[in-house]
Amino acid sequence: MKLTILGTGCASVTDCYNTCFVLSDNGQNFMVDGGGGNTIFKQLKSSGINWKSIRHIFITHKHMDHLFGIMWFVRMICQHINRNTYEGEAYIYGHDEVIKIIRDIANLLLLKRELDLIGSKLHLVTVENGQELDIIGHRVRFFDVRSIKTKQFGFTMHYGDGKKLTCCGDEPFHDCEKEYVYGSEWLLHEAFCLYSQADIFQPYEKNHSTVADACKLAEELKIKNLVLYHTEDKNLQNRKTLYYNEGREYFSGNLYIPNDLEVFEV
Repeated sequence: MKLTILGTGCASVTDCYNTCFVLSDNGQNFMVDGGGGNTIFKQLKSSGINWKSIRHIFITHKHMDHLFGIMWFVRMICQHINRNTYEGEAYIYGHDEVIKIIRDIANLLLLKRELDLIGSKLHLVTVENGQELDIIGHRVRFFDVRSIKTKQFGFTMHYGDGKKLTCCGDEPFHDCEKEYVYGSEWLLHEAFCLYSQADIFQPYEKNHSTVADACKLAEELKIKNLVLYHTEDKNLQNRKTLYYNEGREYFSGNLYIPNDLEVFEV
């Protein structure tokens, strides 16, 4: 399975794209979040992924930097179906609040001939806490991260011989997630900034983690491979080195601080 990081930045970045990624396996693609705009299509093109091959999309929560890129997907899918340049069906997954927002925005902005495709060719699928679905040939279990800011879901994908990949969204770890996170082969976790720069970026006021926090957590939960993203972009040129050096003090597994468009074999 391949992991393509489309974006690595938090909501306010300008020098990289907002955090989102694609998991690819069995000739299929599963995109998680869409960033804040139609730059999502540029990121996919740059990564060599045809946007029309994205048939499964999961949205973690309703914040603009995760949701708005998806609205461009909704529009483009419906337009191309009507032009007979898009074959098959697509599925967008999210908890009830996310799915309602997508429907509401679509009703406000799309044409009737496009809206008529929602539910027939483009499926908006509400997922519940603990629900399991088969996506790109793997068992995916969704879970509520119990965010104090806004309702947010993460997921665990089971693959290979007993392996699992877990995404915690852009929230710090909560104890309710332990059964999903513990022992993951890969964990994707937010790290807003360095702990040494917490006084500058104030991650705790935004309910985010530092590099040190995420790495301590990963060590405690027996994670093998840790990917840190959803960061500030003021240290972008030296982010890999700075974040790696701080994280290595606390985490003994494989630590990755990707740039936009970086690809991993998982």
